[in-house]
Amino acid sequence: MDMRILVADDDERIREIVRLYLEAEGYEIEESENGNRALEKVRNGAFDLVILDLMMPGLDGWTVCKILRKETQIPIIMLTAKGEENDRVLGFDLGADDYVVKPFSPRELSARVKAVLRRLEGEQTKEHLITYPGFTINQITREVIVEGTEAKLTTKEFDLLLVLAKNPNRIFTRDQLLNTVWEYDYCGDSRTVDTHINRLRSKFESQVGFSDFIQTVRGVGYRFEFNGH
Repeated sequence: MDMRILVADDDERIREIVRLYLEAEGYEIEESENGNRALEKVRNGAFDLVILDLMMPGLDGWTVCKILRKETQIPIIMLTAKGEENDRVLGFDLGADDYVVKPFSPRELSARVKAVLRRLEGEQTKEHLITYPGFTINQITREVIVEGTEAKLTTKEFDLLLVLAKNPNRIFTRDQLLNTVWEYDYCGDSRTVDTHINRLRSKFESQVGFSDFIQTVRGVGYRFEFNGH
């Protein structure tokens, strides 16, 4: 699916130039001629980025940027004829991701769009990784890499490890883990947790050589503590 970008500018000529160039780059473009309409479109549609003119009738770019940043983390590139440092600083303080000063070349704007989207993609990718020294869990691919070796886990084993690893040093009771991983409607007992913990330990021992990061807290439950090897 093409990336969807909203171009909000009261200058029809600017909107057309930006639309034609970015469509040629493979983006899907929608336009808005004022701040109120831009805000409405973002709230009612799925966009990957907003190009927002600073000086528009109705709600200006400053106001739209401020409102959008309270409601969403959508990337925003401010587009304006003002090039003063104070304006740029204010734009960034309000949550803009980049700032392009008119007159600009469509090629420059396209490069800024690509850079912002690339940076966002990198940040989102990192958010899906849980990392410790020598230990990585990828929540998207559901891969677990320990000291360079991938551990092969079942769905529930992965889910159980994920809950523990996302909360290092926190002690979970068996019932807490049962309710979180298997959910409340599971018709089993807490020994199910013990069985899966034992399987996890066995797999890590056989596949990567150690499993002491899954610790038993006697009489209570389990916790995750990884210090590397």
